[in-house]
Amino acid sequence: MEKGNVTLEVENNIGTITFTHPQSNTLPSQLLELLTHTLTNAGKDDSIKVIILKSGGNKAFCAGANFDELISISDFEMGHNFFLGFANVINAIRLCPKLVIGRVQGKTVGGGVGLAAAADYCLACTSAMIKLSELTIGIGPFVIAPVVERKIGFSALSQLTINATEWKNPEWAKSKGLYAEVYETTDELDEAVNKLAVQLSRSNPEAMRSLKKMFWKNTENWNELLSEQAAISGKLVLSDFSKKAIENFKSKMVKK
Repeated sequence: MEKGNVTLEVENNIGTITFTHPQSNTLPSQLLELLTHTLTNAGKDDSIKVIILKSGGNKAFCAGANFDELISISDFEMGHNFFLGFANVINAIRLCPKLVIGRVQGKTVGGGVGLAAAADYCLACTSAMIKLSELTIGIGPFVIAPVVERKIGFSALSQLTINATEWKNPEWAKSKGLYAEVYETTDELDEAVNKLAVQLSRSNPEAMRSLKKMFWKNTENWNELLSEQAAISGKLVLSDFSKKAIENFKSKMVKK
């Protein structure tokens, strides 16, 4: 549990994938690999008709990249492979033949916004504010940019990317298409997520597979595209600017 975990529970043709990490559900490479593997296997499981993607706890949905691992990156290959982990999760959702419902209960940053955008349908709580903070540590949301832009458009993506210290509230995210609906409480959120999942679990699997292909039209080159984007971040994270910025961020967190 100290390194985080990913679980898959299957009930009544609904597969619920939950990722957890003690540091606000950050995503180190080991967890990204496990999440990719779990999503891929769920897509192949005939007993699963629809997938719910969620994180553990009632606070942050996902704090994005794990800073302990970011600061340990010492060469380009390590950096590329780390950011490729986010690309692999996005591609696993993209290639999964099942519809994926995102359940966002709290704040989400960076790669967590990418997960919400990759979900085929995303529901959130009023505490689910979003931020792309990558520029503050000398990199950028290069890997998740294609999937975020696909969901909310170029203008909204650029606003999030450039104003990297500002939180956007869930209503803003809903107005841009990231969230389909926003609920006052987690109980209401869970009720809505479960209701939709049950509805989809009773729908025609072949029709849903065809819809999924339609939704992700023109993304056939994303294996290569996201790898190229990961290489940009993998190079930038080695800069002196990024190293110092990450160290400063970590020291502030320790003082808190």
